[in-house]
Amino acid sequence: MMSAQPAADGLRPEHRDALASWVADPLEPRVIRGLVRHWPVVAAARTSPAAVAAYLRRYYRNATVGAWFGPPEIGGRFFYNADLSGFNYRTAMVKFDAVLDLLEQHAADPNPPSVYVGSTTIDTCLPGFRDDNDVTIPGMDALASLWLGNRARVAAHFDAPDNLACVAAGRRRFTLLPPSQLENLYVGPLEYTPAGQPISLVDFARPDFERFPRFRQALEHAQVVELEPGDALLIPSLWWHHVEALEPFNLLINYWWRRSPGYMGAPLDALLHALLALRGLPEEQREVWRRVFEHYVFAADESAVAHLPVERRGVLGGVDEVRARALRALLLQRLNR
Repeated sequence: MMSAQPAADGLRPEHRDALASWVADPLEPRVIRGLVRHWPVVAAARTSPAAVAAYLRRYYRNATVGAWFGPPEIGGRFFYNADLSGFNYRTAMVKFDAVLDLLEQHAADPNPPSVYVGSTTIDTCLPGFRDDNDVTIPGMDALASLWLGNRARVAAHFDAPDNLACVAAGRRRFTLLPPSQLENLYVGPLEYTPAGQPISLVDFARPDFERFPRFRQALEHAQVVELEPGDALLIPSLWWHHVEALEPFNLLINYWWRRSPGYMGAPLDALLHALLALRGLPEEQREVWRRVFEHYVFAADESAVAHLPVERRGVLGGVDEVRARALRALLLQRLNR
């Protein structure tokens, strides 16, 4: 039903030149087999989940993490409740070692409660871990995070940054779809989401084609890959990805980076503001604003500002860190009127 996997490119850890060229402008997903197989945590994973937990405890310094807990009935699928008014799991701030205890306690349970720690900054949670388990993303200031849990399914979503996902323990299955499949993924609410990013409402394990018929078209463009400990996957910005953790104990380390300055705003914020300001306008006004955005944003070039003196172009002349702060202040002032 789904198309072939991304090309399974082999890359030894010392081949940094190839990695540098891939991350500079990633247009397609890339599987990098064995990229982090030299990590000590991966060696522990080859021994047992208990060995991984023991290895992680070496770096634990009483850190508290945000965790999701779901009953066995959800089968690891962290999602909305039936009417989209809430979620099918609860969240809590807990000690990191308590999560490890819970995973070990239910390691042999055939129907365990679902446990998930996502997007947790490694340097805060496990200081020193990256001294021996790390990837340098050439030329990029990457944020390193960990994702820990038992068998879980994270709904298809996209991230604005580029992403290098490295499996440290357990196995993961990724289903990837290009940004062009937005219309076929039946996206849920934009302002009320499990983790900040809009998600597809389709259950990839049991798709309801009567409710979501266009999802068949999305599947024609899907790429599926399973990763073992030591493998990595490069996920380009804005690619949709559905993620399944397949073992009773799973650990993923990921690196996010942006190919744009850190002072730039979040595009999703701009979309939310556009819904507030533009979608309710009469059709003829929306069409005018479409042309305005095309002129100043999507097709902007020197011709849009050539008639203005350089010193009077303001934000039309480009946004640097100082101007970005001033622009945010102006937006806050206008939004608070």
